[in-house]
Amino acid sequence: MEKQLYRGLIRLFNNKVIGRFLQKASQTSVSKWFIPIYAKWFKINEEEIEKHRKEFTSLEDFFIRKLKADARLVNGNENEFVSPVDARIEQFGQVMDSCIKVKGLTYSIEDLLKDHDMSARYKDGLFVVLYLSPADYHRIHAPADAVVIKQYDLGGKSTPVNKLGLTLGRSPLSTNYRIVSELKQEDGTWLAIVKVGAMWINTIELTHPSSNVKKGEEVGYFSFGSTIVLLFEKDKVELHPALKRSSSIRVGEPLAVKKD
Repeated sequence: MEKQLYRGLIRLFNNKVIGRFLQKASQTSVSKWFIPIYAKWFKINEEEIEKHRKEFTSLEDFFIRKLKADARLVNGNENEFVSPVDARIEQFGQVMDSCIKVKGLTYSIEDLLKDHDMSARYKDGLFVVLYLSPADYHRIHAPADAVVIKQYDLGGKSTPVNKLGLTLGRSPLSTNYRIVSELKQEDGTWLAIVKVGAMWINTIELTHPSSNVKKGEEVGYFSFGSTIVLLFEKDKVELHPALKRSSSIRVGEPLAVKKD
């Protein structure tokens, strides 16, 4: 009953008209007067932001803010993969029977990726799900030195990807609008990154012009609360022992390390 009620409310309010209205409203110059309220409500650390609060032209401009150069240092050695975003660690573990389980929902990686060869590559591998709340820094960075071999978008209208959405929603990770990127390292190690859009302001912007990326480089940003799913090949990496569900992680902090 709870799921049916939740999904009914989402169907009622999740439409393009509301989405366009919210996006346009957040882009107006008037919306910048809400920045102090937003910053206080979500406890934003403004000392690490590149610009002063008064320099932002709108609420959206503040939401996709950049940080000072030394605010997110890349940790670890060349064999480590780092977090591409500031986020909460929602779930991690092994891909079982080509599926991952998140908040009680089972997702086929075939449905997530819509690519048979890629799905086969990550069968029985490892996965990490990272959720970005409205309070988080929303720029996306490269988790490792690599070459982007494949990149494409999937899905259309999106539903919430917060805790409630992942628990009661209708498979948001594999139905929402998303951009799939597959990276390959010089030693042949593969990694898939699925950037999942959120309800209403369903925007993912890519900012890196080259297919060659360096660990820690910015590659894009979300325009609203969102989620990232990372997939690793079987027997190639181990998840970092410090990972804990529902704990926070920041850009540049270690997620996984290659096996010897």
